[in-house]
Amino acid sequence: MSRVPANRRRAAAGIRWRAAGVTGLLTLLSACAVGPDFKRPDVLSAKAGYVPGAPFRAIPAARNAGAAGQAQRLIAGADVSGEWWKLFGVPELDALVARALAANPSLDAAKATLRAAWEQTKVQASPLFPSITGEFNPTRNKTARSLSAVSNNNSWLYNLHTLQLNISYTPDLWGGERRGIEQAAAQADLQRFQIEAVTNTLVNTLIVAVIQLAACQAQIEATESIIASQRQILATFEAQFRLGDTSLAAVMAQRSALAQSIATLPALKLQREQAHDQIAALVGVTPEETLPEPRLDAFHLPATLPVSLPAQLLEQRPDVRAAEAQVQAASAQVGIAIANRLPNIQLIALPGEAVNTMSEFFKPGFGNWELSAMITQPLFQGFQLMHLEREARHNLVAQAMTYRDTVLKAVQNVADTLHALQDDADALRATAADTEAADRSFTIARSQQERGDISPVMVQTTQQTALQARLALIQAQSARYSDCAALFQALGGGWWHRDDTGIKNPPVNWKSAFTAPG
Repeated sequence: MSRVPANRRRAAAGIRWRAAGVTGLLTLLSACAVGPDFKRPDVLSAKAGYVPGAPFRAIPAARNAGAAGQAQRLIAGADVSGEWWKLFGVPELDALVARALAANPSLDAAKATLRAAWEQTKVQASPLFPSITGEFNPTRNKTARSLSAVSNNNSWLYNLHTLQLNISYTPDLWGGERRGIEQAAAQADLQRFQIEAVTNTLVNTLIVAVIQLAACQAQIEATESIIASQRQILATFEAQFRLGDTSLAAVMAQRSALAQSIATLPALKLQREQAHDQIAALVGVTPEETLPEPRLDAFHLPATLPVSLPAQLLEQRPDVRAAEAQVQAASAQVGIAIANRLPNIQLIALPGEAVNTMSEFFKPGFGNWELSAMITQPLFQGFQLMHLEREARHNLVAQAMTYRDTVLKAVQNVADTLHALQDDADALRATAADTEAADRSFTIARSQQERGDISPVMVQTTQQTALQARLALIQAQSARYSDCAALFQALGGGWWHRDDTGIKNPPVNWKSAFTAPG
């Protein structure tokens, strides 16, 4: 066994060390990524709140206001249920929400868009791996005799079968590709949180429509009850007029009051029909289908209401999370723009074989290969790359300001909803007291009029007052239920306790996004 000379061993060792050094340098460079590392913009202070001074007080009960007058406690920092609409205690409402979540076309379209966005994230990750292309090229060739003899056994007519692999790899020296993955994943996150926003809006819109339909039905029934009472009074007035106990003016005034009450019914019925049509569209059916229509008195107010802290909205509000994803996408674009201005290396390998007959494939002596490396450095493109980087930085600033505006509006939305809860509860108590007084006044007036103690005009006045008070009470009751639904939506809707996207095990960050199952 011959020994390798010492100088050849040293040369071989030097080659190995240089190769290891180049590999280590490429690995080190591939581990870095130019551009800013994303950090959520700091918007809210630790002392941020919804009202100056003391927190919101508990909502006391309203007497004679039905289930809508129940007392409520506001619990700061409490979690939001993923199925918060079940707190109203209406099985028909639960069934409608389940149908809407399962069959709403807008929600299904948003889910498909999200899946497409995640696939784009995986596409963006493909340059991190080598690109390998196989090529097979069989040819029949004839060389002119005026040319020198060919190398294929000096034959002018021959076959040539070429089998080759094209292998190329561009190391991500500056992290531009990884910034591209980060950007694509952020855009997929944007789609994800848009789904959550669509879902929250869908649920809230459906619940408000069901409440409105129930309120319209209650108003129709109250109006029909008043109309029946007015018809009785009119019959009494007409009988008294025939006996000469009352004037024609009183009879005509009562007829006018009856006509005015009847005239309000078509508008209420139109609102009820439109609410039904809206509910049908939200659950994905056409308007002729019969749907559950719960009554207003079937609703119950939640005894406790969560009030997330302003800092919690950064995680819970889909619009805030979507704005954050846009900031991250803009931040990644800065890194991409910087990487595009730096030198890059492309490694290419072309192993293959060229044979005259198929039987010669994979035999010694027919193989060929080529190894090459190419370094590219942008030199001058009319300052395009510089301006693209500046554009990316300005866009990052713009998205950060948009995020700040979104956060502030989210806090404002919760504060406005809490104010509405308090103020509408006060209005309900006042309206309930007014309705009780108006009903008693009307009952007394009818009794007095039957004994002749007061004029018919007084009865008509108290009757109209009682009608308006009853309709106002129904509106105040429906407002209380709608306010509760608005609060749950403003707090994020509890989407983190549901799977609204339809994607199993969604990626938790952009580094794992391109390996997530579709």
